[in-house]
Amino acid sequence: MYLSPRMLVCLLFTITASVHADELRSTLQDQQSVAVTIYNENLALVKDQRKVQLGNGQNALAFRDVSAGMRPETALLRSLTSPGKLSVIEQNFDFDLLTPGKLLEKYVGRTVSIVRINPATGNESTEQALVLSANEGVVLKIGNRIETGMPGRIVYSDVPDNLRDRPTLVMSLNNNGAAQQEVELSYLTGGLAWKADYVAELNAADDKLDLSGWVTLTNTSGATYRNARLQLVAGDVNQVRQAYPMAVAMARKSARLEEAEQDKMSEESLMEYHLYTLDRPTTIAENQTKQVSLLAASAIPARKELLLRGANYYYHSSYGNLGQKMKVAVFVEFDNKEASHLGMPLPKGIIRVYKKDGAGNAQFVGEDSIDHTPKNEKVRIKLGESFDVTADKKQTDFKALPNPAKGNSMYESAFEIVLKNAKNEAVTVTVQEPIPADWKMQSESHKHAKAASNTAIWRIAVPAEGSTKLSYRVQVRY
Repeated sequence: MYLSPRMLVCLLFTITASVHADELRSTLQDQQSVAVTIYNENLALVKDQRKVQLGNGQNALAFRDVSAGMRPETALLRSLTSPGKLSVIEQNFDFDLLTPGKLLEKYVGRTVSIVRINPATGNESTEQALVLSANEGVVLKIGNRIETGMPGRIVYSDVPDNLRDRPTLVMSLNNNGAAQQEVELSYLTGGLAWKADYVAELNAADDKLDLSGWVTLTNTSGATYRNARLQLVAGDVNQVRQAYPMAVAMARKSARLEEAEQDKMSEESLMEYHLYTLDRPTTIAENQTKQVSLLAASAIPARKELLLRGANYYYHSSYGNLGQKMKVAVFVEFDNKEASHLGMPLPKGIIRVYKKDGAGNAQFVGEDSIDHTPKNEKVRIKLGESFDVTADKKQTDFKALPNPAKGNSMYESAFEIVLKNAKNEAVTVTVQEPIPADWKMQSESHKHAKAASNTAIWRIAVPAEGSTKLSYRVQVRY
């Protein structure tokens, strides 16, 4: 008898149902609520509440549609209806899903039936075959011969117990409570992750910016969380690093992009972390990327800085020319304060900065990553390097001085930095020099500030389409 692919699939599911006939099954139809708390490092806590019908005494409950990336050692089932009267004796996590390939793998070393159709007559013939291997193809022993490939339809006698059509946690329970109960299964899982992304737009004067923040959720856990209460934890939560092959495999699946949600998230402190809660339920579908609005702020005072940073190696030897047309870095910074229209703990993420051109079109001008930033801290972003502002730098003098004491060395160096500005407007360039050891400024063309024990800073005004020369002499003792 010929079985169409559709009939074969139906037969497999019928066999599967009969294999697990003694189990009580709980599906998403029984779900009352679900809460998902997602952490930064591909980790989430799921709390799944369902109504189940149990018999008195021992029961086998198949809790279907759990995450395929579940860490089963963290699974905890408790009764909300009859606390203390429901206990778990044993549990098994079945994440091997029923597919033709998996079914074939489970039959290695077992006998299957091979059904072939004679193309001339249309008659079917059946042979018994021993499955020798299912690795990168099938190897069969049919009678006294070995065959590879798929010589016909493979017919299986049954479906192995640990093959499921959906990830399932199977629990042996002892129930001394009510027949109908509301239970909660909580567990940690991989395959759920989130990150923060920010978009900033600078004004024409580069002294104010508008900032919007988005949370991007990615679900490759193998499960859908319908109308979930969503919370996000920002902070570095310590985990014992282990390999979870299924979670890693699921994370490689592609995810589709869901349109961004416009709702805002509330924030609160949680121990040494910060907790963000979406103000309404949301569905996190399997293999989906979703965006949720985190914050929006306008007219935040900002500061742009052009920075030329030096090095400490050329203070104890003669180097001469140190660079021509050296790049000057461009930074933007702002304060995460209520007075600056912010004052919300910012999760780590990437800030992308835009600025409108002469026609009013927003153009991308750079991006940088930020770490978790508490309230009242400074946010500093490197946008890139200036095209029009450059520097020529050279060492104009160097000499070794007599040793001031046994085991010490002393040197004196002189430097010249010419800052050039091709813009049609004046700029200010910050020159930052990390000077090692014990140092003393002997002379300088512009007054420096000692920002730290090993750092001298000059703020140099450079006229439009002009240049400014900074020269200084410093004595260093090692």
